[in-house]
Amino acid sequence: MTSIEAGLTHATRDAVYEEDLPGLGRLRLLRLAPEQDADLVHSWVREERARFWGMNGWSRDEVRDVYAFLDSLDTHHGFLMTVDGEPAGVFQTYEPLHDPVAEVYPARAGDAGIHLLLAPAERPIPNFTATLLSGLVRFVLSDPAKNRVVAEPDARNAKAIGRLTGFGFEAGPKVQLPEKEAQLVFLDREAFESRTAE
Repeated sequence: MTSIEAGLTHATRDAVYEEDLPGLGRLRLLRLAPEQDADLVHSWVREERARFWGMNGWSRDEVRDVYAFLDSLDTHHGFLMTVDGEPAGVFQTYEPLHDPVAEVYPARAGDAGIHLLLAPAERPIPNFTATLLSGLVRFVLSDPAKNRVVAEPDARNAKAIGRLTGFGFEAGPKVQLPEKEAQLVFLDREAFESRTAE
């Protein structure tokens, strides 16, 4: 499938969330289709820059199978992000109470876990990640039952941790998960709403 064909396919898929982001264009979150999106996602996760995503040496079919499993769960969800019609990365949400992370911190019913993998940028756009995060957090908190966003990047991933804390997430403890040492970060609804009201 060519990038033009992929773009047309993404454009015709229903979005679970859409928002116009200032300076970026329209954010669309599409439910990740394991088979259809496998080539694209595999091309991203095998890059050295994506090493903390944990799929560097994986085959295309292994990546597809992980997202097929994710798609079978009610508590974990994968989304393909597009911005202004172009694929922009993978966004995952999960219920911490139904995830191994709940074994290493006191998870709450109102917590919403996130993972974010950005596609390689053809040209840098100022404030891209912060603007994108604003839309993604609004999507997560559009569920009134959720009042805190939790992320657990690899503790060695200073760039991701810096982006999240720079956005307004508060650093919590470092914790040991089965596949990594992670840095917990938290953003509650009140802090996000006061940040976006400024």
